[in-house]
Amino acid sequence: MATVVPQPVVATLSRSAMFLVLTVNPGSAAAEAVRGMCGDLAGLLRAVGFRDLDGQLSCVMGFGSTVWDRLFSGPRPANLHPFKEINGVHRAPSTPGDVLLHIRAKRMDLCFELATQILARLDGAVEVVDETHGFKYFDDRDLIGFVDGTENPTGFEAIEAAVITDEDPAFTGGSYVIVQKYLHDLKRWNEVPVEAQEKIIGRHKLSDIELDDAAKPSYAHNVLTSIEEDGQELDIVRDNMPFGDVGKGEFGTYFIGYARSPARTEKMLENMFVGLPPGNYDRLLDFSVAKTGCLFFVPAASFLSDIPDAPGATGARIDSDSDVSAPSGDGSLGIGSLKMEKQHG
Repeated sequence: MATVVPQPVVATLSRSAMFLVLTVNPGSAAAEAVRGMCGDLAGLLRAVGFRDLDGQLSCVMGFGSTVWDRLFSGPRPANLHPFKEINGVHRAPSTPGDVLLHIRAKRMDLCFELATQILARLDGAVEVVDETHGFKYFDDRDLIGFVDGTENPTGFEAIEAAVITDEDPAFTGGSYVIVQKYLHDLKRWNEVPVEAQEKIIGRHKLSDIELDDAAKPSYAHNVLTSIEEDGQELDIVRDNMPFGDVGKGEFGTYFIGYARSPARTEKMLENMFVGLPPGNYDRLLDFSVAKTGCLFFVPAASFLSDIPDAPGATGARIDSDSDVSAPSGDGSLGIGSLKMEKQHG
């Protein structure tokens, strides 16, 4: 039985990232080009990553519900569906997206080079509907001044949160990912007193220490995004990144959340936008507007290296001669670095 190797959805957080959301053009030639990229990604990643062995270059490739049946025969991931628009006190829109490329590295030039090579291979087959360049901001803060991702699970807990096991045996090693692009009204936000900002977030701004429960309002961001089931907290793995365009006055956060079930992230977003109970919404949304929303399935790296036949095809599969991986300075790999076996810390 072949080893199931996940893509690096729980890779070490990086200083730089690129997020590319693509739509696949009509026609079988476009679909075949994307299928070919599944097998080619390993080689491109190795070639670019080898230019800086300490750069920790990695890439995650995910697919949307609409395009899945154009690309792959056989079963579908059990919970793959289009992103569900949420209309509450504020709105979380659903926007087009067939393919997600989440590229991470210590240096932006590595991300940029890999993205350039991938899009050159896909020229004429896809359209880029969103390209966002993310960066770490000082001590891992977002542009509103608070540390982002403090409660992210790590080690085996991250794998437990993000990677499918026996709940969908045909897609063991896969993950679901939701992405949203938020723009912040920093001028209005910075006019809010720090104490009020801390109540909105649920943490002290300078120290990053969580507010006492007695001082934390029910609408605090970290209250509404904490999900429990049968008394157990359900985590997701976030790798949010600040982004911006100073000349355009655009300042934002790119939200990306990996989970073994999209229902976890969807419940968090429902709490934020509709409220818990309804009307008790996340006050951060008074200053941050969601501009995009997409849901993708991230198959195992071993799926990418040996993809199913195209729908209606009877030919051989597109194969890669090795895992989708790139060398990194710590001896680990990019895609293909996390074996499906119990790991610690």
